Amino acid sequence: MRFKKIFLGALAFAGAFLFAVSAYADRDQGVDLAGDYQGQTAVFGQASDKFAIIQIGGYYNGSFHTQKYYQSQVASTIAQGKRAHTYIFSEFSTRAQADQMLDYYLPKIQTPKNSIVALDVEAGTPSTDAVIYALNRIKQAGYTPVLYGYLSFLKAHLDLSTIADSYPLWLAEYPDYQVRTTPDYNYFPSYKNIHVFQFTSTYKAGGLDGDVDLLGITQNGYGSNGKSSQGGTAVKPDSKTPAINNGQAANNTPKSDIAAGYTVKVNFGASRWANGALIPSWVKGQSYKVQQVSGNKVLLAGILSWISKSDVEILQTSQQANSVSSNLPAGVHAQNGYFHPNQCLMVWTSAGYGPTGVHYYPGESIHYSGYIRNGAYIYVVYQSASGHWRYVADRRAATSYPLGWFE
Repeated sequence: MRFKKIFLGALAFAGAFLFAVSAYADRDQGVDLAGDYQGQTAVFGQASDKFAIIQIGGYYNGSFHTQKYYQSQVASTIAQGKRAHTYIFSEFSTRAQADQMLDYYLPKIQTPKNSIVALDVEAGTPSTDAVIYALNRIKQAGYTPVLYGYLSFLKAHLDLSTIADSYPLWLAEYPDYQVRTTPDYNYFPSYKNIHVFQFTSTYKAGGLDGDVDLLGITQNGYGSNGKSSQGGTAVKPDSKTPAINNGQAANNTPKSDIAAGYTVKVNFGASRWANGALIPSWVKGQSYKVQQVSGNKVLLAGILSWISKSDVEILQTSQQANSVSSNLPAGVHAQNGYFHPNQCLMVWTSAGYGPTGVHYYPGESIHYSGYIRNGAYIYVVYQSASGHWRYVADRRAATSYPLGWFE
């Protein structure tokens, strides 16, 4: 997961630059996903988002940390008719380390040829020679090389001007942690050859990086769009991978085929549950496993609410979802979201057994990957920093009375 930083203070703009920025007002926006942090399906901030740049993993001066949900996030991005790209968290200093990193990750890329493969350089002691060498290797492999980072760090460690003469930049700067759905160009990190601007780390409540494509670079690797069987958009990648094939298969599956075990997203435009009650805003854009189907309605697992098939979008068929869920502990149903306790809750090593001595308190947040029922309670399940699975009760099973709130 990339480090989260903010930089305060507006930058001075030349008149010509201000004029150029005004022309970018209608440019495509999208997100970048820090691998496992967002869960097994791609998350977006708005229905109008057009792309996701997804972390395949990290390289830390000789050690690797792969992201197990990279492939399913690529597939579910394609399933939503959006363009998927790739980035690598890159902490390296030499050409030998660049080779080690790229020999490992390049064969694992699931986005199409010509798509972005960005190096996220924001830590360590990078060298200009090694960074240029790595970017050139990405280009030779048939992808669009991009350098990501924060302007102050990159200028302090690299000859950024020379790099920017040959390679596109993706730079980040934002004023605060307030939810922002559009760029504030008063904080634009003015420099040459910037193609993507990451303007917030809180594109939505709970945290999500928001980006704007200034010059159309996120269209690299994709042809013209078509229509999906679900009634939305279908992207046309320049080449195919297993993740792309899975995403297109989901996008081409008609909603009439939705069955128990599918993973679906609640559309941002959905307004009411099947019983007429208003759908809370925190549900919109979230993905859920389908627990049951009745006619044109589906029951969403975890929140146990019925919704019309017309108000959801297929992200994974049951077969695709099961292949991803195989990494979860036995009996745990895959579901991604955030749970906020409204009381002190114990953390367990399994559902209701093996107290860890750790607690979550009101106001804290749990990013969970699944849920399980055991006895009188339903538990959210998350993976700790140590890699162990942990369980926290989120509701009483008999009444579905929540012990906090979800987003």
